[in-house]
Amino acid sequence: MTQIKIKLIKSVIDRPERQKRTVKALGLGKIGSETEVENTPQVAGMVAKVQHLLEVTEL
Repeated sequence: MTQIKIKLIKSVIDRPERQKRTVKALGLGKIGSETEVENTPQVAGMVAKVQHLLEVTEL
């Protein structure tokens, strides 16, 4: 599978609890934090749910 880099670009303050937990499950904390993960169907679904908060690049 391919790797993707995910960067949190917007705050999770005033977001539903479900979105906050999804961002945390992706390994992101503060604004500007980045992580590299394998692009599995599960991760792709999580990214799709909070795509308005993230910047995603394929490696």
